[in-house]
Amino acid sequence: MATGEPVNLTPLATFCGDCDCGCPQLFFDPAAPDDKRVVLTDDFGQRIQMSAVQFNDLVAKAAGGELNLPA
Repeated sequence: MATGEPVNLTPLATFCGDCDCGCPQLFFDPAAPDDKRVVLTDDFGQRIQMSAVQFNDLVAKAAGGELNLPA
């Protein structure tokens, strides 16, 4: 994470993790406002923040197959 960004993030998951390339990660930020507590970072240092409600909706859609990419 870049300088000036939250440091008390609770790691929840690392996607890939089999390399040392800065894999995407999922964090929880207990100090953030409710609408920004879930933090998803990519391997380029960018991040997305969302509420737990939004994240749970995303997970439900993924589990239901709605987010599967075309073959």
